[in-house]
Amino acid sequence: MATGTDPAARSPRTPGTGVRGASRAAISARHLRTDRWWLSPALTAAGLFAFVVYSTWRAFANGDYYAAPYVSPFYSPCLAENCIPMKGGPNWEIFGSWWGLSPALLILIFPLGFRLTCYYYRKAYYRGFWASPPACAVAEPHKKYSGETRFPLVLQNIHRYFFYAAVPVAGILTYDTALAFRDENYEWGHMGLGTLVLLVNIALIWAYTLSCHSCRHIVGGRLKHFSKHPVRYRLWGWVGRLNDRHMHLAWASLISVAASDFYVYLLASGAFEDPRFF
Repeated sequence: MATGTDPAARSPRTPGTGVRGASRAAISARHLRTDRWWLSPALTAAGLFAFVVYSTWRAFANGDYYAAPYVSPFYSPCLAENCIPMKGGPNWEIFGSWWGLSPALLILIFPLGFRLTCYYYRKAYYRGFWASPPACAVAEPHKKYSGETRFPLVLQNIHRYFFYAAVPVAGILTYDTALAFRDENYEWGHMGLGTLVLLVNIALIWAYTLSCHSCRHIVGGRLKHFSKHPVRYRLWGWVGRLNDRHMHLAWASLISVAASDFYVYLLASGAFEDPRFF
């Protein structure tokens, strides 16, 4: 007969206490991997940390974000009165003159919130910064695991709502890219290197946004019979193929949005002039 101290007598609802819990296999080694398993989380942490440092600097810089006809994706749309006038651009001074900080802080919360709660990015920074777990088949150092059921991690569940906010932001950046087919005198029918930079950036942003797991569920979720919804089924298949590359698109779009901002910064600060193709 099982005693009260026998692990077999534990209630099936009793949570374990991490990888060293009584319900887990008694393996003394932290892991049995012989490869450089630590390299991937280390590179992930370094990449994300570099982006956080760069984006924080640019968000608080409050300058060098517009070089006609290009606008940095960090600062569009401009929602404060202290925005640099951008001819033809989305300038909505809905916050008036009382906002004295960088206007980027008003808009970056939406795309950053979308990425922060993204399923892939959660996996990336959980492993890279919190070692939860650091890699597959490697024991995490935490004794207890509560998942995303407590504050603040429970806020990760609002990812879908950030998706709804990220879509119009991507639409506005698409409009900015269309305005990039002008010259410095705002005449249409021109293209420069900055136009190509913004084109690549918006293409990657849309690919990353539409490859989101929430988007896939919105398009084809809660359907019992795909045969009765052929349009949604076709869209679900397209989004599914993008979803297979969600990790790659997450990194590519993260790099492209930073590169686009940096290119506009170089132009606005006078580092060089934008090469024009026609």
